[in-house]
Amino acid sequence: MKNRVITIHTNDTPVSLKTKKLLAKKLEGSGFIVSESLDTDSELIVCIGGDGAFLEGIHKFQFPEIPFIGINTGHLGFFQEISPNQLADFIFHYKTGKYHLQTFSTVKATVFTENNQSFEHVGLNEIVIRGELSRSVHLNISIGGSFIERFSGDGILVSTPAGSTAYNYSLGGCIVDPRLKLMQVTPIAPMNTTAYRSFTSSILLPSDLSLGIIPDYETRRGIKITTDHLEYTYNNIDNINIEFSDKVVNLLRFENYDFWTKVKSKFL
Repeated sequence: MKNRVITIHTNDTPVSLKTKKLLAKKLEGSGFIVSESLDTDSELIVCIGGDGAFLEGIHKFQFPEIPFIGINTGHLGFFQEISPNQLADFIFHYKTGKYHLQTFSTVKATVFTENNQSFEHVGLNEIVIRGELSRSVHLNISIGGSFIERFSGDGILVSTPAGSTAYNYSLGGCIVDPRLKLMQVTPIAPMNTTAYRSFTSSILLPSDLSLGIIPDYETRRGIKITTDHLEYTYNNIDNINIEFSDKVVNLLRFENYDFWTKVKSKFL
């Protein structure tokens, strides 16, 4: 009989560590093997903490195909499905198959440097392009190969539907139902004067279009790229291409889950 392995990822807060210990005991009592690493036999990843711990787990395990479920011991917990007092219910519903998978798209930035190197970064929530040391940036932006604008401001954020309720929402972007496959481009403190003209609202793009970014010469050096919670700084960027990635994230959802009910409970 194949081992049923469940991987647990957690942050280091006292309540998370306590929840992890209790969950591991309950899982082992139900016939599962508990691991802290992603084994070849792992069938589920449990992330304990808030949304930050959840995103950390996705990047730590490099966007695996096996599903995730979150236990919220943090604050907002938008991705998290269950609370620490629902561990027994979670195990029962999981063993009896009373759940479905919700699939989230991811976004990818490919950075091309002046010395002909390229680097890829994938995000579940968003990818942010901004200047190093909080400097303003000037970015020549194209959509599907057609030039659109010369953006000037603090930067731009490209979010997935999953990330529309995160930083994007704080910037005034719109909430997008995750069943829609689109990218949202939201400006960060755009300049709109007689000298600089930039879009001041979000732009929604279909999944088959890519976003091209060429920094102006004076801002080409010292560009910071953030994918979810991870930051990378480049000093010799030639151009950046942002598009949907072929990687997806599968979340375990129980029968009573509804996206808009979750939105209402977290924001209203």
